[in-house]
Amino acid sequence: MACHGLGIAGAPKMGDKAAWGPRIAQGMDTLYTHSINGFQGSSGVMPPKGGRMDIADDLIRQAVDYMVQNSR
Repeated sequence: MACHGLGIAGAPKMGDKAAWGPRIAQGMDTLYTHSINGFQGSSGVMPPKGGRMDIADDLIRQAVDYMVQNSR
């Protein structure tokens, strides 16, 4: 939540429907892939696993699910 709570490095803040809408529209598989493998877009950078390579992929997916559910 450090990045998505404050919007650091272009991270969409949780609950910001306008910022999350286009990302959610890409589909959950894309969000999972970007979250696990990292992504650099025009609005910011998502490091792989948020910089926490010690976290299991399933936990990353759960975090994405939680943020999406609270940002629709």
